[in-house]
Amino acid sequence: MIGFLLTLTLRQQLLRKSTLMLIVLSLLPVLVALLFRLSDNNEDPQTWTADVLYNGLIVTAVLPLTALMFGTSVLGDELEDGTAFYLLTKPMPRWEILMPKLIAPWILTSVLLVASTVISGLIAIDGGPRDVVFGAAVAMVLGSLVYSTVFVALSVMSSHALVFGLIYVFIWEGAVAGLFEGVRYLSVRHYTLGVADWTAGKVPDTFDAYVSGETALILMALVTAGASILANKRLQQAEIRERP
Repeated sequence: MIGFLLTLTLRQQLLRKSTLMLIVLSLLPVLVALLFRLSDNNEDPQTWTADVLYNGLIVTAVLPLTALMFGTSVLGDELEDGTAFYLLTKPMPRWEILMPKLIAPWILTSVLLVASTVISGLIAIDGGPRDVVFGAAVAMVLGSLVYSTVFVALSVMSSHALVFGLIYVFIWEGAVAGLFEGVRYLSVRHYTLGVADWTAGKVPDTFDAYVSGETALILMALVTAGASILANKRLQQAEIRERP
């Protein structure tokens, strides 16, 4: 049943118009990388790729927005319009319903972000050392998992998940975490940067991460597990409207 629901969810998401917008969004870093290569500048390609392309654009905007759109729609839309009624009335554990709804946005977000990260990074570095690209690609997979899980849980708890998700991404992670360093321990963005720095290997601190790689992995695991448990409990209590 999990495999069937996963396949169905992936198909539904791929047919949404918003998915085309997210594909276009994932191509933005590639365009920026091309402009960098064509421009006349003296910046170090690895430093520019880590600071501007990855930290400034992909991790800050493309990753959370992509995960937010996929995460809040896979289950939240069905709960809101009542189409989940028939599924939730079946005699099956709620976790079997939730699991594919967690995996689907993770897969979709990871595919788009890893492709965008690798292609844009290779263009920007242009044959140089690729440690930064490898580190960022690994971080995208793990960051996609945490963001997607959090946003799916948020969609189960609130019908305004998209709004709350935007507040988290741009107000909490963007403004508050920038002003108060301690808040960064509650920021998926900084977990992602910590993993990127850690897995980059030969170039530590390239991403200027506040959270160490080991700490980031622990926090990612805790947040992912906590959000999953919370979403499952809330789903068990959810009141689903039957479609007229």
